[in-house]
Order: sequence, then structure tokens, then C-alpha cells
Amino acid sequence: MNDTIREHDSIPLFARDKPLVEATFLSRPNRFVAIVSIDGKEVQTHVADPGRLEELLIPGVNVYLLPAQDTSREPAKAKDTKRKRRAGHKRKTAYTLVLVDYDGTLVSIDSRVPNELVYDGLSKGFFPELRAYHCIKREAGFGESRLDFRLSASACPSGDPDCLIEVKSVSLVRDARALFPDAPTIRGARHMRELKDAVSSGLKASVIFVIQREDAESFSPNDAMDPKFGIALREAVRSGVDAWAYTSRVSKESIALNRQVPVVL
Repeated sequence: MNDTIREHDSIPLFARDKPLVEATFLSRPNRFVAIVSIDGKEVQTHVADPGRLEELLIPGVNVYLLPAQDTSREPAKAKDTKRKRRAGHKRKTAYTLVLVDYDGTLVSIDSRVPNELVYDGLSKGFFPELRAYHCIKREAGFGESRLDFRLSASACPSGDPDCLIEVKSVSLVRDARALFPDAPTIRGARHMRELKDAVSSGLKASVIFVIQREDAESFSPNDAMDPKFGIALREAVRSGVDAWAYTSRVSKESIALNRQVPVVL
């Protein structure tokens, strides 16, 4: 688990340029801030996932922090206003909490990593169903939302319609089943409705659930937490939206998409 993941060139990979700092989780005053102990000193750190994370962030667990001066995780090209603002935002904390050691399984809780993995996978032709698409646009507007990707195959002989993709970060696993969301998400349900509308308008659409850990054998919507999201996802799939889920291999040095698991609705 501590060795750097070495994968074939076609495997989507997110690698860190600098080492993480080990710490002990103490508390979480709010969803964006955690208090940790580094060598006995209490330190405030940013939490990169706004979800509840109640099963993971338990006082006393080992966590790993990304130093704020490490800019390796920012997208290489900040073309749009939102990304430029984020890249230039002045940090108030010295670290970001990005990994949790859950009984020996490293779990990534950085909700920005899945988009980078999927973008890398799209660029490498990792997803067989999407290899006809060569033009990738990030944060594409559709309806009332900005979805993560819009793919175009307009230059290809296939003449396939554009494809909209929404990526969801998953960190919760119970009894080998990954669950999303771990907190109610009005935005997530809206995204599913937008994907459904995209299919109705003649486009293709997919939702990709990136499970940021290895120990899942399937994926399902977390109906107990947010039944409205589950309803929206099922309606989207019935309308023709593709739903895929992938586990990840996680180390302190890198994260890679690992294997596809069934989506059980």
C-alpha cells in the first residue's frame, strides 16, 4: 500500500509531486475544517470533501495532509474563471486533509481527484464506450447546471452526438458496497435530471462514480441518506443515461482507477 502505484500508460493516474504529512485526526469544527495533531501539536487543516465522512473521520485515526504550497493538484490549465479564482485563492490553512487510514485501507477524501482521474482517462481512451470522442470540454453548461465534461466527436466519421458526463466522488463503503451520497445533495439530484434531459434532447450522457478506495464490490445510491438522489439516478438510467462505477487504488504517492464494479439500482 505504501509503494507508488505503477500502472500501464492507459490507466488514469493522479500522482503527487511532494510527500504527504502524517497526522492524527482530532475533531471537525465544520465541514471545511479539521483539527489534527502533527507531532503532538494541534493544527487546523482544510477538508477537501464537504461530505459528512462520519465513518472515516473518527478521533484518533491516522490521516495524511497535503501541504498548501504543493500546487501539483491544480489543473494544468486554468481556462475558466472558477478555476482561475481557485488557483489564485489565498489559503487560510497550511494543509489540506486528503487521505484517511481506515483500518489499513487508504481512502482518498479529496473530492477534486475524481475529475482529474476521469479527465486523464478520457484523454487516454481508457473508457471503451467513449473512445470515439476526441474533443473534451470541462465544466460545460447545460440547463441550470455546469456538468463536468462535454465530449464531442464532430471530427470523427462516426458522427456520434455529443456526450455529457458528470463525475461523483464516493468515499463511503458499507459491507463492500459503495454508497453515494453520504449527505443530502440537492445539486446531485439536479445533475441527474440534467443528464436525463440531455438524453431527451438527443445527446448522450453518463454519470461516473469514482470510489476513492479499493474495498468495494458494487455501487448503489444511498437511499437511506438521500432518497431523492436515488430516484433521480434511477429515472436518469431508465431514460438512457449510462451509470458506471470504478474503484481506485490509493497510496500516499498516487491514485489510479482500478476496476469497474456493478451499479446496483
